[in-house]
Amino acid sequence: MDDKKRVLFVDDEPGIRATLPVILRHEGFDVSVAASVTEAVQLIKDKTFDVLISDLNIGEPGDGFTVVSVMRRLQPEVVTFILTGFPDFESALRAIRSQVDDYLIKPAVIAELVGLVKERVINRKPRRAIRVQRVSDFLLSHANPILERWLREVAHDERLARPALSKRERLLNCPEILASICEQLNNDPRNLSERTKRAATEYGEARFRQSYTVEMMVLEKRILQRCIADLLQEHLLALDVSSLIADVLHLGDQFGMCTEEAIRVFQNAQFNVA
Repeated sequence: MDDKKRVLFVDDEPGIRATLPVILRHEGFDVSVAASVTEAVQLIKDKTFDVLISDLNIGEPGDGFTVVSVMRRLQPEVVTFILTGFPDFESALRAIRSQVDDYLIKPAVIAELVGLVKERVINRKPRRAIRVQRVSDFLLSHANPILERWLREVAHDERLARPALSKRERLLNCPEILASICEQLNNDPRNLSERTKRAATEYGEARFRQSYTVEMMVLEKRILQRCIADLLQEHLLALDVSSLIADVLHLGDQFGMCTEEAIRVFQNAQFNVA
């Protein structure tokens, strides 16, 4: 390499930090090393890089995505790699691959690692800086894909597919519920809004008329939350990491309270019929 490419290597394992950076330097790279997310973020702010190689789990599972997110935001042209020790989780690897330029399996074959890094640096593609969003804003802008995915999942569940409902009947006012919950995340996430309560009431009444059970309502809610979680995982770098954990926790609380309200209405309807 004619000029030394600047690499940021992030890993919390002392043994790897003591060996791999040395090899990379021998191969002509200028390597900076960080042992934590905090150290990595500070280096990203202080220096410019061509390559980021980060362990997936730095202290906490998934911390590597935080480092990648900061790098992509501040230095979007940097080639990013994730190191992972779990090659058998294909779904996880697909998610990793969608977020970074490539992933490397521990223990990495050094020659392959160096060759891959060099190839990616030479053939790097122009990339725009990522516009990050709060979870609520991201979900609102992706409401249709979420609900379409949810409808497909529900259709494949034998228990939920049993009532012969049209797409419109199945979807009901779920878009309204999702929108009102997202709106509340930015206001008072610990309480249900009146808008969400009304939507939950309509949902509970309709599901009673459609011969649902409480168990089916809970299952339906779980599937929707799983669809949301999968989409968030696939777009981690588009999310504001500073509020991500709190937003996801509040989102779960909102769905929980909304479901409780719908079940209360559902059970009242059962009692009145009896």
